Amino acid sequence: MTIRLRKFIGAILLLALVIVWALVAMALAQAPLIRDHAIASIAYYVIAGLGWVLPAMPIVSWMSRRNQEAGIRDQKRS
Repeated sequence: MTIRLRKFIGAILLLALVIVWALVAMALAQAPLIRDHAIASIAYYVIAGLGWVLPAMPIVSWMSRRNQEAGIRDQKRS
């Protein structure tokens, strides 16, 4: 798979991840425990706001990986 195709697929996956993450986070934010308490609300929004990064890291890593064919050619030159 070419890096161009990987980046295209990865961009679509990241967009889908962020949209789903935001919708789920908004739905969970309506829970009485989070909605009624300021400290719990702040903690929740910090965790929910930064939490999407962890599932996104493998996608970004996969997107930026070099082609396997190019890696084989580089090893033969050494």
